[in-house]
Amino acid sequence: MKITALALNRATLTRQLLLRRESIDVVSAVRRVVALQAQQPASPYIALWNRVSDFDPAELDAALTGLRTVKATLMRLTLHAVDAGDYRPFREAMEPTLRASRLGDARYRAAGIGADETGALVAGLLRYTDRPRTGPEIAGWLEERVGAPVGPAAQRMLRQYAPLWHARTGGPWSFGSRPSYVAAATPPATDDPEAAAAGLRTLIRRYLEGFGPASVADMAQFALVQRTRIRAAVLALADELEQGEGPDGTVLYDVPGAPRPDEDTPAPPRLLAMWDSVLLAYADRGRVVPPAYRKHVTRVNGDVLPTLLVDGRVAGVWRPVAGGIEATAFHPLARHAWEGLAAEAGSLAALLAARDPRAYSRYDHWWVKGLPAAETRLLPGGPGGGRVASPK
Repeated sequence: MKITALALNRATLTRQLLLRRESIDVVSAVRRVVALQAQQPASPYIALWNRVSDFDPAELDAALTGLRTVKATLMRLTLHAVDAGDYRPFREAMEPTLRASRLGDARYRAAGIGADETGALVAGLLRYTDRPRTGPEIAGWLEERVGAPVGPAAQRMLRQYAPLWHARTGGPWSFGSRPSYVAAATPPATDDPEAAAAGLRTLIRRYLEGFGPASVADMAQFALVQRTRIRAAVLALADELEQGEGPDGTVLYDVPGAPRPDEDTPAPPRLLAMWDSVLLAYADRGRVVPPAYRKHVTRVNGDVLPTLLVDGRVAGVWRPVAGGIEATAFHPLARHAWEGLAAEAGSLAALLAARDPRAYSRYDHWWVKGLPAAETRLLPGGPGGGRVASPK
């Protein structure tokens, strides 16, 4: 079965709740979309605002406080918000990658902590973090256990490797600049190849539910897992997966019965969060990001800017400014597209006003350095959010 590029785009959008907002609770929404990249604290909130009808950010606060939705270092070695029930298999799937990248890091090895000592440290750290502990508290505990100073980079490597969840610290988006950590309630198996293989099979099924159809390369990109491991897991799942053919002939896998809308299904405009998962979940990011725009959206240091989604594909970027949302289109947009974006901006500005009106302001330097702009508009917040301001 041949699957067109447009059909792949619509499959992603519907599974990611971006074809229409769903009347669904926050915990279920996080599970539906599999994982929300969360190193920027505002992003999971904005991601869910894009996906959930009448989204109430207090529901996500409560889910994070109650550890029903958890934030931890997982796929692509970065922070994700995931359903608490998904954490253990996801972390077991990522074990070989985390072990190699964090314990194998030259900065960790320079601390002189051997493999056996690391195992004992992790076990002790999980006991110590039976309640939330700050970074400085963990640093003091670690140096006392090791009996010598441990550099901040090595401390960070150990914290990222250990199965720790980020504990809510407050602030507008639940997490501030000084994180606290608590031991995972469902500790994963570590250094267990069978558990890692089983976890990867679960991760692949869940990934396909939220992002399929997808190739082996896509799965490897999403998780940052070696393709040899992905191929072995796909082979083990052969009886549970369907196969199709992408527009370039690549073999694509999917879970049976997963939604695949008609390719002419309308896609409403959206204002996606920084590092939104749909921009990062594929080896071929052209599914959502036109190749000509990729370098403008994903900056040289890895920052992925908040984007305008028009007809299911990235058409520009946005940022909060005084008075509303500044939208920069990389190509001319039709009037109805601007009207749809303006309506979205009115709602988003209201969400931000109650929490942090200048979310993402620390990234304004990318705009100062210049972005291609066919047109830039101020989309006002508040009751007038549906009105399109005069172009700059």
